[in-house]
Amino acid sequence: MNPINRRHLLNRFGLGLGGLALSEMLAAESSTTDHGVLGGTHLPPKAKRVIYLFMSGGPSQIDLYDHKPLLNQRHGEQLPDSVRGGQRLTGMSGNQSSIPMVGSPFKFAPYGPSGATLSELLPHTASIAEEICFVKSMHTESINHGPGVTFFQTGSQIPGRPSFGSWLSYGLGQGNANLPSFVVLITKGKGGQPLGAHLWGSGFLPTRHQAVQLRAAKDPVLYLGNPNGVSPTSRRLLLDRLKELHEHQFTTTPDTEIQARIDQYEMAFRMQTSIPEVTDLSGESAATLESYGPDVKTPGTFAANCLLARRLAESGVRFIQLYHQDWDHHGGLPGALPRLCKETDQPAAALIKDLKQRGLLEDTLVVWGGEFGRTNYCQGKIQPNFGRDHHPRCFSIWMAGGGVKPGTVYGETDEFGYNVVKDGVHVHDFQATILHLLGIDHERLTYKFQGRRYRLTDVHGHVVKGILA
Repeated sequence: MNPINRRHLLNRFGLGLGGLALSEMLAAESSTTDHGVLGGTHLPPKAKRVIYLFMSGGPSQIDLYDHKPLLNQRHGEQLPDSVRGGQRLTGMSGNQSSIPMVGSPFKFAPYGPSGATLSELLPHTASIAEEICFVKSMHTESINHGPGVTFFQTGSQIPGRPSFGSWLSYGLGQGNANLPSFVVLITKGKGGQPLGAHLWGSGFLPTRHQAVQLRAAKDPVLYLGNPNGVSPTSRRLLLDRLKELHEHQFTTTPDTEIQARIDQYEMAFRMQTSIPEVTDLSGESAATLESYGPDVKTPGTFAANCLLARRLAESGVRFIQLYHQDWDHHGGLPGALPRLCKETDQPAAALIKDLKQRGLLEDTLVVWGGEFGRTNYCQGKIQPNFGRDHHPRCFSIWMAGGGVKPGTVYGETDEFGYNVVKDGVHVHDFQATILHLLGIDHERLTYKFQGRRYRLTDVHGHVVKGILA
């Protein structure tokens, strides 16, 4: 006996009325998602696109942005119980008999109209302080890397939900018909915690909304080029015949994934021209290349990816996600942090300047941050090349352009750098605010799956109005 699925069942019984209704419903969904299910924004958008610079591993806010002189004054003393408040520690430092506070070995100075304190490791970021909104009061429930990164990218600590860029693709559609709406770039050759494809996957949304990862290779996308002996004309003819077969299948089995497959084949064909064009940096001026630093000419570096991000933004890509790994400094922080800042500081600042010079910063939101911060105490014994443990209670990120208030500092931590004492910003608040800047009410961008409606912010989140311009 041949198996029968529920779509065939609906078509074969009840005079096919169930199948007709299902077909109409799926066709309607397919037609709306081509241009975004929302068909527009809920409110006037301040940003049209996002470039998200994700520093995977948990950068130390204590040594970069949130200067705490008291830690240097009380270097080596035990973290007071009144400050810790019985809060959970990781298994890597929770069993330490001693929890000695440790000050930053790096010098700090105030910059910009807000007087934001920045480490000496970030001279280029300091030069654009007037463009940046520093948020020093981020907090999260996640205390380990996997759940922490997943939470920021998908709104859940458990893998399987749609990623941020996928929600935007689903809600607002494509900005350029020849390029994907969501692109991922990962710095080549970095260690640290692994990054899984679930971080840029579409989860239960249609697969057409997942990200396209661009690689540092001859073909930035796998199988982008035609095999030897296959001309573009032959490829076009093949896709036309394949499309006809898929459309025939859709008439009897109205599954949106069939339409998604057709769309992805067509996108892949268009990308054979558009991707080589957008990834070709040869037309950039010498001054632009120099501004991003010496690594910009090496494919796959953070500098090269930042420049590529600007080109993708300029070409209409809606969400560009950059990952830079190896910020997890349980030991060796004084030696490792300067190296990582050298790799990222100049390119990130150059990206802001480049966007502004081209008139793109006004409607491009740039975000810099990791999944949590680092402790104000030393992991293990104090030594010259010490390390810090994970700290979800408070950490710093920064945002620029796209409708955020420039040259400002939002939120405050206590004098020990251990707890938020003013204007806390939760991960869901952060996500709700980005959606708001893009013109989306985070409570109204939903998708029904397994009997309930889901959204990026789940059932939480408030727009942080204090950072809006």
